[in-house]
Amino acid sequence: MELRVIEKTDTELSIEIAGEDHTFMNVLKGALLESEGVEAATYDMNPEQSGGQTDPILTIKTGEDVDALDALEAGADRVMDKATGFKESFQSAA
Repeated sequence: MELRVIEKTDTELSIEIAGEDHTFMNVLKGALLESEGVEAATYDMNPEQSGGQTDPILTIKTGEDVDALDALEAGADRVMDKATGFKESFQSAA
């Protein structure tokens, strides 16, 4: 997975995530919105409104006491935990 930071402050992060689609981005966005201190998480994939950009741009906004990069790490960890839990449940059901 290739990431490119578009903009970064302590409470806001915009990154381009190459090669991903709505499926992954919705899962990541949902995990971010479940993270403590995240005030907003969204992504844009609209090439007409983004100057031809086709890779999604994820934007995270956090409260003053939460670093946006730390929030992204927590969200990614949450996605991995959910995927592992699903895999274990699936294997035990088989």
